[in-house]
Amino acid sequence: MPHGTTPADGGDPLAGSVLLRRVRPVLPDGGAGAAAPPPPGPVDLRITDGVISAVGPSLPREPGEQELDAAGRWAIPGLWDHHVHLSQWAQTFTRLDVSAARSAAAALDLLAAYLPTVPPGRDVPVVAYGFRHATWADRPTLTALDAVAAGRPVVMLSGDVHSGWVSTRGRELLGLPLPADDDGLVRENVFFTALARLADLPGGDPAQGLRRALSDAAARGVVGVTDLEWARNAAEWPPRVAAGLDLLRVRTATYADGLDEILAGGLRTGDPLPGGRGLLTMGPLKVISDGSLNTATAHTSLPYEHPQDPSHPHGVQNVTPEELTDLVRRATAGGIEVAVHAIGDAAVAIALDAVEAAGARGSIEHAQLLAPDQPARFARLGVVASVQPAHLLDDRDVTERLWPGRAGQSFPLRSLLDAGARLAFGSDAPVAPLDPWLAMAAAVHRSADERAPWHPEQHLTAAEALAASTNGRGSLRAGAPGDVVLLDADPLAPPSDGPGHTAATAAHLRSMHVAATLVAGRATHLAL
Repeated sequence: MPHGTTPADGGDPLAGSVLLRRVRPVLPDGGAGAAAPPPPGPVDLRITDGVISAVGPSLPREPGEQELDAAGRWAIPGLWDHHVHLSQWAQTFTRLDVSAARSAAAALDLLAAYLPTVPPGRDVPVVAYGFRHATWADRPTLTALDAVAAGRPVVMLSGDVHSGWVSTRGRELLGLPLPADDDGLVRENVFFTALARLADLPGGDPAQGLRRALSDAAARGVVGVTDLEWARNAAEWPPRVAAGLDLLRVRTATYADGLDEILAGGLRTGDPLPGGRGLLTMGPLKVISDGSLNTATAHTSLPYEHPQDPSHPHGVQNVTPEELTDLVRRATAGGIEVAVHAIGDAAVAIALDAVEAAGARGSIEHAQLLAPDQPARFARLGVVASVQPAHLLDDRDVTERLWPGRAGQSFPLRSLLDAGARLAFGSDAPVAPLDPWLAMAAAVHRSADERAPWHPEQHLTAAEALAASTNGRGSLRAGAPGDVVLLDADPLAPPSDGPGHTAATAAHLRSMHVAATLVAGRATHLAL
């Protein structure tokens, strides 16, 4: 076991020294599209006080230093998920999953089978998640949901978490009005407010779900996340770390309603949080500027083929251009980077305008539909394209239905990279699983079933996908953070059926076994 703390002992994760014996460093070079040449043989790697201090063959063991024999396993920099709603992801472990439903009726059948397993209570909501209604032949109605709910509060979250199917009793608990017609959905800003109220209602122990979420992430080689939860993250995370929820590094985002508090406290992006034991840093200002594809509210330059709301054929701009520019200016003046959710090309244009006007630093989150000239603008402004490749697996069919003729502009990963923009991968969990290997596989193959890759001209190589998943860490070198993942196989090994066969490469990535994850030299997962 490496020297330092165990995941639950509450010590300083940056103290101590560990020597990893016989590792094979994998050196992704995303710019070149292939892996850099590895060392000729296994080397040793020393982590001292949380930082890689030496890499070389047969390093001498220092007094008191602990050793971990990697036995020739492959080593990569620790993986990051740049877009997570961690509390919501943790809650999915105790909620009903209706993502497999292909109709409103099927979703209600799943709910009907589930309700008898939940203790009754008029004030304890029954929560489900994951429905994707954009391609359903029937529609979610309040009447149909109430017939199954039978007076119980039911809240069903859409897969994109931009809408909810809420029963009458659920609406009463969340302070939502009844619809003018039989529409069962609550959308966008109104729904976001309801989500905050939902979090305050009785439910399970949040620490239990978070503990599982962190453990599962560490088992996939994840060493850090950007937590974009709609909460007072900078205040809530230090007590969690003190309570032993300390397996990952966390960048804590704020939303507009918490920006003044962050600025008044003098926190700037990248600052360590007091009480964070070196694991917590201040992250960006998150702004949800438009909607989403599945809810047909992403703000696009061309109208939707089948708008769900005919009064908004181009989707919804949740934050006006003027409001967005003001928020970005305020954050930038206070040293806070921005993370602007923008899915439709019109919303992306508005977000880039705001970033340019403020001279801001940060990211566009999702960047799902881009105009042909926008990848170059990302590069020119130094804006990170924070994308979630696994979404393309779920959004393939709905894109063809709602944005016909524009699928080639959806998830344009190759265009962004070739233009010189920096890619940062994430999951948007709970919208997709917190699994960086799934994201990498999606970026490489652009299909998860028997169908041919979807617009394969936009695919990435395995090396490029890995580079977008390691927080900009190009190699395991002296001076880099001591965040290391040991793998049982080389993730960049060419597939057995030869180069160019992305299906085999994607399958190889999805099957990757993580033998160990170390954060600042401390083992957060061991399966050697």
